[in-house]
Amino acid sequence: MQLDEYRKLAAVEDRMWYFHALNRRINHWLARLLPPGPARVLDAGCGTGGLIKSLRAANPAWTLTGLDFMPLACELARERTGAEIVQGSVARLPFADGTFDAVVSADVICQVTDGAAALREITRVVRPGGAVLVNVPAFMWLWSYHDDTCETKHRYNRKELAEMFRTAGLGVEFATYANMLPLPLIAARRKLFRPAHPTSDVQLYPAPIEAGFAGMAALEFAWQRRGWASPAGSSVFVAGRKPEGNSVLTAAQKS
Repeated sequence: MQLDEYRKLAAVEDRMWYFHALNRRINHWLARLLPPGPARVLDAGCGTGGLIKSLRAANPAWTLTGLDFMPLACELARERTGAEIVQGSVARLPFADGTFDAVVSADVICQVTDGAAALREITRVVRPGGAVLVNVPAFMWLWSYHDDTCETKHRYNRKELAEMFRTAGLGVEFATYANMLPLPLIAARRKLFRPAHPTSDVQLYPAPIEAGFAGMAALEFAWQRRGWASPAGSSVFVAGRKPEGNSVLTAAQKS
């Protein structure tokens, strides 16, 4: 992701509708998959720390660690969260096998050349029985200036990401698209009404627009929390679990 995008992210991610919806979704499923009490949670590709702040507020008993490839992102995340932030790549995580009770990764494995290898790395550092939650952008047909700016390598579909989970040795607990109701408006902006000087869509919009999108996201969350998947959306979200007894990946899974 371009350096200016990290500064934009730090300025808006605590207020923009998209991140509120994303953090709520991750918080909900993480709480469902982890037992009550303390847990070690890694945000793999933490950016400027907005998700870490949200997770800490939702469950102060969790010990949170962030990792990001970019030094600027790490610096901003440390300033904004005070959490342990490690510089490194999701493709080669600097942690021992089974270090964490859960790993979350929001819109990150889409930015590496081999997303499947990154997911295998994430699986490696989760303890047996632990949780893995991944959010990525959906549908290659939705590719736009936003992906160019964010240096996206691939947009996924639900079947593709769920199969990646299974190949990495993870059980799939819930797989859905997200942001279904805003999808027509997102597609129209990116395909029909491109901004004159496009960067990314990470920005605050006028209050009525933010409120409208937030309302649509809240309505969608109301049915997803019942376990009902959305059939389309601008993102794909999968929540999975590493089977008990699977403390290390097999040679076939690592290759």
